[in-house]
Amino acid sequence: MTIHVPLITPFDADNEIAYRVLTQVAQETLLAGAGLVALGTTAEAASLSAAERRNVLDLLSDHSEGDLIAGADTPDQLRSLNGKARAALTLVPPFIRPGEDGVVEHFRTLAASSPVPMIVYHVPQRTGQALSADAIRRLAAIDGVIGIKYATGAVDADLVDLLADPPDDFDVFCGDDIFLAPMLAMGAAGAIAASAHIETAAFVDLAAHREPTLARRLARLSKVLFSQPNPIVVKAALHAAGRIPTPGVRPPLLPAAAPSLYGSLLE
Repeated sequence: MTIHVPLITPFDADNEIAYRVLTQVAQETLLAGAGLVALGTTAEAASLSAAERRNVLDLLSDHSEGDLIAGADTPDQLRSLNGKARAALTLVPPFIRPGEDGVVEHFRTLAASSPVPMIVYHVPQRTGQALSADAIRRLAAIDGVIGIKYATGAVDADLVDLLADPPDDFDVFCGDDIFLAPMLAMGAAGAIAASAHIETAAFVDLAAHREPTLARRLARLSKVLFSQPNPIVVKAALHAAGRIPTPGVRPPLLPAAAPSLYGSLLE
């Protein structure tokens, strides 16, 4: 079982990327036993320029020790990962709501030309597109689709169905941090967890040992960290601990009103 941390993008006082700090956060994450995810939602990837995306990808590729997953949703973005990431985290098409058949065909088309394997990012609160367990099994049957980040906001019937009879060679990752413990108990491969910026080693330990007291404590932590749109509180906590230079986020996000209050979230 594995924990991957979708890294924030730290900004300096001028709202520019603090690349040296990003390197340090990445190194601390790896030392704690977790893998890295670049250019995900937590990274505010949509607010980065094309040049910033390239710089972040290059930096994290150089420091990932070969265990980098990177967000990529288009053919051009997928091609940019060649030689830099071991897998792509690819969003179910948002807003369009193409139906399950459309989603399957979309991933079949992308996978046919992608230079790296793909992990489906299933987050219907953002995309508007539901997927049944049957549709996920159809996705798993596509050559080059190796897993799913499952973030439906619930431990739902389709998740139970999927994990009761999981596809071969296909990893199901928890994408809703607060549900990590129950998903691990049902057989999930691990998590892509923004909360694991905080107490990274504890999340790694939970994935390995599934200790109930630790599970309850980390669930409470995750609830607080997601009490405002991600990554607002994560950044506030990291800044309060002196790990990043500012708690700043880019529009349309707004920073936490009192970021110093979140220092108590860190040991």
